[in-house]
Amino acid sequence: MRSHYCGHVNESLVDQEVVLCGWMHRRRDHGGVIFVDLRDREGLIQVVFDPETPDSFLTAERVRSEYVLRIKGRVRYRPEGSANPDLPTGKVEVVGHELEILNVAETPPFPLDEDHEVGEDVRLRYRYIDLRRPQMFERLRLRSEIVRTLRHSLEEQGFMEIETPMLTKATPEGARDFLVPSRNHNGEFYALPQSPQLFKQLLMISGMERYYQVVRCFRDEDLRADRQPEFTQLDIEASFIDDQKLLQMMEDMIRSLFAKVLEVPLPNPFPRMTHAESVHRYGVDRPDLRIGLELTELTDLMKKVDFKVFSGPANDPNGRIAALCVSGGGELTRKEIDDYTQYVAIYGAKGLAYIKVNDCADGREGLQSPILKFLPDEVIEGILTRCGAQDGDLIFFGADKATIVNESLGALRVKLGHDRGLVEYGWKPVWIIDFPMFEWNEEGKRWSALHHPFTRPMVESVEELEKSPGDALSQAYDMVLNGTEIGGGSIRIHNPAMQAAVFRLLGISDVEAEEKFGFLLKALQYGCPPHGGIAFGLDRLVMLMCGAPSIREVIPFPKTQSANCLLTDAPTPADDAQLRELGLRLRKPRNKVSAGESTTGS
Repeated sequence: MRSHYCGHVNESLVDQEVVLCGWMHRRRDHGGVIFVDLRDREGLIQVVFDPETPDSFLTAERVRSEYVLRIKGRVRYRPEGSANPDLPTGKVEVVGHELEILNVAETPPFPLDEDHEVGEDVRLRYRYIDLRRPQMFERLRLRSEIVRTLRHSLEEQGFMEIETPMLTKATPEGARDFLVPSRNHNGEFYALPQSPQLFKQLLMISGMERYYQVVRCFRDEDLRADRQPEFTQLDIEASFIDDQKLLQMMEDMIRSLFAKVLEVPLPNPFPRMTHAESVHRYGVDRPDLRIGLELTELTDLMKKVDFKVFSGPANDPNGRIAALCVSGGGELTRKEIDDYTQYVAIYGAKGLAYIKVNDCADGREGLQSPILKFLPDEVIEGILTRCGAQDGDLIFFGADKATIVNESLGALRVKLGHDRGLVEYGWKPVWIIDFPMFEWNEEGKRWSALHHPFTRPMVESVEELEKSPGDALSQAYDMVLNGTEIGGGSIRIHNPAMQAAVFRLLGISDVEAEEKFGFLLKALQYGCPPHGGIAFGLDRLVMLMCGAPSIREVIPFPKTQSANCLLTDAPTPADDAQLRELGLRLRKPRNKVSAGESTTGS
C-alpha cells in the first residue's frame, strides 16, 4: 500500500515517485497551494498540492486533522530558503499527484503537538489518540528496543525463554492476589501470579539451568507513580551459580543495555553497599547516590540531654536520632521549613527540629533555633563537628523510632536534593546486599520475610538460624539506579529442611506449608541444584531510561491510580447469569446497604 515511510523520505529520493500512507497532521492553504503535513510512526513529511492536479487538489481541500490518507507523488528539494532544519525530512517535500482519503476522523479531543498540556485523564480515556503523539511512540519504540536488547543478551549467555502459567495457586508473597473463579470447580479459585517465583524454581529442579521470561505479573495493591496492578518483569533464574557470579552477569547485562540503547557508559564495576550501611547513611535501602546529602548519627550524643524529644528516642533500643546538614540551607525561610515539616509528617514524623548555622566561630551565639536552650554546649559542639557544619548551613533533625526517622529523613534528603538543585547529572547504579533475613512484625508478633520465604539465609545450619533469626542475613540483593529499585533477587533455598525451618519461623505451620507449598517441598526432595535469580521491573527501567515521570507513560494502556481503565471503563460488574454459572453471590458493602435491603444478590 505504501513504498516508503514518511520519516524516511530524504535527499536520496529526489526525483523519485513515492507512495505514502499516514495521518493528516496539519493542513495549510496558501492561496492556490495546499500544504499537507503527513505523519506516520517514522516521522512527518510535507506534501504540496496545486491546481495542476485538480482532482487531488480538490480532495486536499476536504481533508481535516487526523484523516487517514494515501498519497502518491514525486520527491523534490524544497525551494531555497524554505527548508526546515528542525525536521529530519526538512530539506525535501513531496509534490502530490494522487490523494486518496482512506478514512475520515472526528476532531481529536486534544492537539497532538507536544507543546500542548493535556490532562492525564483525557489522555488515558483517548489513549489510542495519545499514542499517536511522537513522544509516546518514541517511548514505546525505546521499550521495544530495550526488551529486544535484553533478550539478545540473555540468549547469548545460554538462557532459554520459558513461559509459566497465568492461572495458578494463591500463595503469600507480600501483596494481595487477583483471584479468578473457576466455572468447572465452583467455589474454587485460581490466582493470577504476583511473580513466576515458584515455577522458575521448579524449572531449576527440572534441569533447565538457565531460564528467563518477559512476563506479566499481577498485584492487587495500592498504586503509586511506579506501580500498576499489572506490570511486566524480566524474570531470570540460573542453577549452579553463586551470588557473586549472578551479580556480575546481571551488571554486565545492564551495562551493555545502556551502552547499546542510550550510548551511555555505566560504572564498571557497580559499587556495592550493605543494607545496614545504606539505611544508616541514607535512611533507605534504595539510595539516590546522585545526591550528596547523608544522614549523621547523633543517638549516642543525646542520651543524657534533658530534652525528652531527643533523650526518649536516644535511650529507646528501637529509636534513632539523626541529622541532615544542608549546605547553604540557612537561607530557607520559616515558611519553607514549615512546608518541609508537613512533608515529613507523611512518613510519621511528629516534627522537624532544626538549627540554622549563622556563624560557627560564635558557638551557641552564632546559631539560631528554638531547641538550643535544651542542649548543653558540648552536645552542640558535637553536632556541629559530626555534621561538618559551615556558616550558612541548616541542620534538620529526626528523633523517633528508627523506622520513622529513616523513612522521613530519607525522603526529605531526596526532596531537598531536587528542590535545591543538588542532584548530580548522570546515572548512579549501586547493588544493595546483605539484607536481614527477617523483620519483626510488631502487629502480628511474628517474623516476616524481608524479601520472600524462599531466600537462602547466610547460615550453615537450621539450628543456627533458629537460634537467632533476628541476626540472620540473607543472600538477597537489589539493583538500584538513581534512587529507584530496578531489580531484586536472591540465592534460593535448595535444601528441604532449611525451607521447612524458614516456614516455621514465619509462623507457617507444617500443615499450612503442606497445603500452600507442598508441591515445592516435595520437588526439593528430588535433587534440587543450588540456584538463584533476579527480576527486573521492566516498566521502571524503561521509565528511567526515557526520562518519563511515571510508568504509566511507558505502558500502552495503563490503569489509573485507582486501578481503573478509563479507556474501557474496566472493571465492570458481572451480570447475574455469569455469577450463577460461577456459583457466586455478591455481598454489598455495609455502607451501601439501605434499610431492609438484603446483603446478598444472585
